[in-house]
Amino acid sequence: MLQVQLSTLLWGEMDRQTLPTLQQDCGSIYLEGKPPHCTRLGNMPELYQCTLPLEARLYAAQVLNEDENQRDEIIRRIKQWLETQPTLRARSDVMNVLRFLRGCKFNEEKTKNKLINYYTMRSQLPEWFGNRDPELPQLMELLDMGVFLPLRHHDYEGHLVVIVRTAIHNPQVHQQNDVFKIGKMIVDLCMEEDEMFSVYGVVALFDLAGVSLGHAKQLPPSVIRKAVHAWQNCFPVRIRKMEFFNAPVHVNVVLNIFKRFMTDKLRQRVHIHSKGLESLQDAINPELLPEEYGGSNGTLKQLIDHWKKRVLDKRQWFLEEEKHKADIG
Repeated sequence: MLQVQLSTLLWGEMDRQTLPTLQQDCGSIYLEGKPPHCTRLGNMPELYQCTLPLEARLYAAQVLNEDENQRDEIIRRIKQWLETQPTLRARSDVMNVLRFLRGCKFNEEKTKNKLINYYTMRSQLPEWFGNRDPELPQLMELLDMGVFLPLRHHDYEGHLVVIVRTAIHNPQVHQQNDVFKIGKMIVDLCMEEDEMFSVYGVVALFDLAGVSLGHAKQLPPSVIRKAVHAWQNCFPVRIRKMEFFNAPVHVNVVLNIFKRFMTDKLRQRVHIHSKGLESLQDAINPELLPEEYGGSNGTLKQLIDHWKKRVLDKRQWFLEEEKHKADIG
């Protein structure tokens, strides 16, 4: 609704088909894996080159406080600050700085804190951020299962939508740390290649079908605390909704532990659906979902194959990114 109102300010009455079309256009860029562009002319500073449709730029201005007249100067100040933080070993390219600014609604102090948290986390949690070769057998197995699957298109509010298949792995065979690792690798890849993600944030759909005591045992409070901290305080990603579906009654014990570590704002964005796919389709347009989830957007196998290829194609990038972590020695 906000997007339509913003468009009306500029264009007057807008055709209701315009917003989905713009988002589908941006979604197609996202599917092709084309990263946002920055340019450098001679010895001139690196410049941001926007790939966003007009709707997203208006949203960024209204909701994220992104002033196109001030943006380059604010980015320059953060880059200058990063130069004084060599032990952080953070990426200082324009797009990386910009996504952190957007994740903090252009509050510079919050942006600095989140950069510190993110790169410190990458150092403190090698079980999630080290040894990220997607060709490792244990990671290949999880890619083949499809434990973490962004959908092919953003929803009609611009959000990236991700299906997290929490119980598809065998807890007797697969480590929860590897499950988290694959999920965070794909989040990093989405941040790198999908600029819309940095503007609108994410809707996470947690499929709890088949969850067992073995799965629950992989999530003691210490692990849950780290997982919540990563999303709330480290990743430059705004979580818009968390939808838990196919939820058995006993899963509330684990979910209540998750909620204990969440801020009030994030807790209010958690919704639990015990009636299966029917209630899920009330929360997300079925046109976006794979056929196995009652949708019409291809099959689950196609989505799994798509993300396996995307991740494997970026193998060298993942290996090179491992160097970007704080020196806490």
